[in-house]
Amino acid sequence: MERILTPTEDGSMTLYIPELNEHYHSIHGAIQESRHIFIRAGLEYFLETHPDSISLQNPLHILEAGFGTGLNAWLTLIRTRELQLPVCYHSIEKYPLASDEIASLNYSNFTAPAEQELFNELHRCPWETEQSVSPYFKLYKHREDFRNIHFRSQFNIVYFDAFNPDVQPHLWTDAVFNRFYEALKPNSILVTYCVKGIVKQALRNVGFRLKRLPGPPGKREMLRAVKL
Repeated sequence: MERILTPTEDGSMTLYIPELNEHYHSIHGAIQESRHIFIRAGLEYFLETHPDSISLQNPLHILEAGFGTGLNAWLTLIRTRELQLPVCYHSIEKYPLASDEIASLNYSNFTAPAEQELFNELHRCPWETEQSVSPYFKLYKHREDFRNIHFRSQFNIVYFDAFNPDVQPHLWTDAVFNRFYEALKPNSILVTYCVKGIVKQALRNVGFRLKRLPGPPGKREMLRAVKL
């Protein structure tokens, strides 16, 4: 599958797949989109509403649907390192990037050298095994289809970052969302950029309560789904 390096409006790079006519991130800004949807509306919201729930004995568990460029994982690692917050981060990706594609991403332009090294370390971690990226951050990368996951009440947050349902409708079904619903603990959340009617209905069908939120630049809205 061909992937073409493409700049976005905030200066950070994304990848474009001609075969699908789809970008990995918003063309209005890859980094600002990830921060808005997954860090602020996902990670930081959960910590604000569950202030005493995370400790060294009870780390934060995050499940990501779509490792992609590693941007969401990297921004999560940076933020939780600032907070000295223990995290177990699982990410699912069926088609990992090649090493030359990873090297072409310019996220180091937006951060300190030490944080760029953390980005490289995320990508160096082998698949299908848990790795300690930092004293507070453990990563497990699953080379797998979303439809094949089997977790039960393990996670506090799901980052759902699949390609849009016009391109990959099979990843936005009741059956897929039910697997992520089952993966979450009670009173946990799923966040996603997509607000299409079929997505909202599928999330409701499996038991989520939905809240529409202001989206990142270039997108009017996003979704936060809560498992009660």
